[in-house]
Amino acid sequence: MTPLPDINTGHVLLNVDRYGVATVTLNNPDKHNAFDDKIIAQLTVIFMNIATRDDIHVMILASTGKSFSAGADLGWMKRMASYSYEENLSDANALAQMLRALNFLPQTTIAQIQGAAFGGAVGLASCCDIVIASNKASFCLSEVKLGLIPATISPYVVNAIGQKASRRYFQTAERFFADKAQQLGLVDEIVSVDELENTVNNMVTTLLSNGPQAVRQAKQLALDVAYQDINFELLSMTSERIASIRVSDEGQEGLTAFFEKRPASWLKEPTSEG
Repeated sequence: MTPLPDINTGHVLLNVDRYGVATVTLNNPDKHNAFDDKIIAQLTVIFMNIATRDDIHVMILASTGKSFSAGADLGWMKRMASYSYEENLSDANALAQMLRALNFLPQTTIAQIQGAAFGGAVGLASCCDIVIASNKASFCLSEVKLGLIPATISPYVVNAIGQKASRRYFQTAERFFADKAQQLGLVDEIVSVDELENTVNNMVTTLLSNGPQAVRQAKQLALDVAYQDINFELLSMTSERIASIRVSDEGQEGLTAFFEKRPASWLKEPTSEG
């Protein structure tokens, strides 16, 4: 495989380290990391490429500056206001595809939220497996203030905070803070701004101590089992999955290492090419 190149310029940065951790950084602090059609297209390509990489295990979604993201860029929204219905539909579909690519990324995804996350940025957070926020973070589903609705992000936000909370915050556009976001299920951990990056790194270390294929399959399991009836088909599917992974190379190595009281092979220090 050809490694993904680091992207160190522009409004989206990409870095992949030797441990298999990709960091995607929104880098437009002057506009509070708002995104437009070009940034959406770039993010879509990055997410789709990361999804193909067996040697990438974790993706961190971060941003520079005080705000995580203000959501849609004002200039982009002004352009969209003059678009036809067909042009608006195409534009919305592009955002929907980017969100879907993020939500179903096979790797573990961590949102690192240092400040304000408004509009579509709440969608980005909702698409990530783990959300770690600073105590300065705030959130707002602000679309109705502009006479709009949070349509493309709605499947992920409703999944994250539930229908009842969504019915409130979709309609009120109230700003809420990290403690409320944690109560609603959008945020997993709250730390001080100074501890944010270190806490994310500790979470990455925790994830990398686990079997990489098992982690991927565990994520897919959660997606596949959610909201399903507990019936014979579901019981059969889950039994087949555990049986399959028990006899896999990774499963055999993990069990053997446990009983031999030694580190599993995936815990070895990565090489310089890792």
